[in-house]
Amino acid sequence: MPSATPSSPHVMNTYGRLPIALSHGQGCRVWDTNGREYLDALGGIAVNTVGHNHPKLVPALQDQLTKLIHTSNYYHVPHQEVLARLLVERSGLTNVFFCSTGLEANEAALKLARKFGHDKGIERPEIVVYEKAFHGRSIATLSATGNPKVQAGFGPLVEGFIRVPVNNLAALKAATEGNPNVVAVFMEAIQGEGGVNPMHMDYLRDVRALCDTRDWLLMIDEVQCGMGRTGKWFAHQWAGIKPDVMPLAKGLGSGVPVGAVVVGPRAANIFQPGNHGSTFGGNPLAMRAGVETIRIMEEEGLLENAEKVGAYLKASLETALAAEIANGGVKEIRGLGLMLGIDLAKPCGALVQRAVDAGLLISVTADTVVRLVPPLILSRAEADEIVTILCPLISALLKEAA
Repeated sequence: MPSATPSSPHVMNTYGRLPIALSHGQGCRVWDTNGREYLDALGGIAVNTVGHNHPKLVPALQDQLTKLIHTSNYYHVPHQEVLARLLVERSGLTNVFFCSTGLEANEAALKLARKFGHDKGIERPEIVVYEKAFHGRSIATLSATGNPKVQAGFGPLVEGFIRVPVNNLAALKAATEGNPNVVAVFMEAIQGEGGVNPMHMDYLRDVRALCDTRDWLLMIDEVQCGMGRTGKWFAHQWAGIKPDVMPLAKGLGSGVPVGAVVVGPRAANIFQPGNHGSTFGGNPLAMRAGVETIRIMEEEGLLENAEKVGAYLKASLETALAAEIANGGVKEIRGLGLMLGIDLAKPCGALVQRAVDAGLLISVTADTVVRLVPPLILSRAEADEIVTILCPLISALLKEAA
């Protein structure tokens, strides 16, 4: 059995881990190896869609384990077609490529855009990306990412990206004016690691129209904000638009690694056999996890729950932090559904450990933003508990001297 005292002498030092090890979970709660209970408002970083130890998901995965875990894409995988159909029906798009992670999905999207350009005779395709964006840590996705801190030490980065600020159509037009090499716009509908920054609905609609006019692909990264987290299947659907390319992962498998790229007609036939692939992508266990996740989400009304409980949590946070909002200590509480960010006027990384000490799991992104992305099964009572634990910690931090 693992030690109750976390220690990783043989694991590469790539994470700033908290000094706890989690043992098991139930619903929105987890316990560490010392038996201490926590309310999970992080959800494995927006991954555990249906919570922990779900009574419908676990038996389905156990059943699949007794049949096939992995084959390969040399053969048809029946549940690939089932999950692809479910995603196509819910997105209004046409085709799906399966992989294992959000990084893989975003990498595939970047390759699609480049080949789209090459197929049109553009030798050096360029892709519009955004300030504060985060798309992954491979060299290409790191290059598309808008965070100099995570890029530092890994140059030279990949060329072919044009970076613009969020929600600024004039800046997008100015940065691409007269450039025949632009092939795509690549954005997160709501930036996650960048600080929970939503794209405005009018901006999404304007960029969709611009891509149509200029024959660009609109590629919307829904890795963190998709799969019902905002109260719709995909966050861009609040704007009433469809992308040409949509990377997914995180919540798609409720903890089992599943990634996907869902595409519309303009991108459906860009890849041909041999152009792209994934060893683990689309394996029987992952596909069963995706199918069962969607089934459970619909049976239990989790999109509606995410919208309603998310709105309730946001309003409750605004009420509890009203004084801090008034004095500028809390700059903004933003997001949709159960993807919320509390932007403070000072760095707040210390809150992660303080919340753990108080029995709550959260994260901090962009140095000053408390991120809440709990399982979509979160109840109002559990939302109240988040507010009760977290808001006094925020108030106390803001009162401390710089």
